[in-house]
Amino acid sequence: MSVEKRVVKKYPNRRLYDTATSSYITLGDVKQLVLDQVEIQVIDAKTKEDITRSVLLQIILEEENGGSPMFSYEVLTQFIRFYGQAMQGMMGPFLEKNLQLFSQLQQKMQEQSRAIYGDNGMFNAKMWSEFLNYQGPAMQNMMSNYLDQSTQLYLDMQTRMQEQAKQLFTGFGFPTYPGGDKKDEGKEG
Repeated sequence: MSVEKRVVKKYPNRRLYDTATSSYITLGDVKQLVLDQVEIQVIDAKTKEDITRSVLLQIILEEENGGSPMFSYEVLTQFIRFYGQAMQGMMGPFLEKNLQLFSQLQQKMQEQSRAIYGDNGMFNAKMWSEFLNYQGPAMQNMMSNYLDQSTQLYLDMQTRMQEQAKQLFTGFGFPTYPGGDKKDEGKEG
């Protein structure tokens, strides 16, 4: 089964053109396509460059400026600090895997709710709202524990990589620096 890929062209006047429906659409329409699980690709009509990521980031920015932002100041500053760092290349896959796990958790909770309460959407939405009001602290504690474990796994992975790098480069003669290895002090090279 092939994945439906919807091509949207962005013109210099900032208008978005959906090639599947042959009509102009809004950024809100692109957001709805994403929510509807439609694979999209946004192409700059003039340069033919793939600008999908920048359009998706624009949607996230609008959401963050709206009613209730998802990212705190601390999270955003940490994102910025990871750019240019040695571990930058690993941060994306790490976040992606955690989002997949979170999505799977959400899906399992929804399936369990359907098994108990049936497909009554209003009843489920109301029940989830009440459940989260009463169980909010427990859910926050569960998520906090999950994030702590996830962070620890990431730190362990980083430590293992550092250890492996040390082992890999032990055969190379690196110069010692002041404050470095004490056993090498006083030796002349």
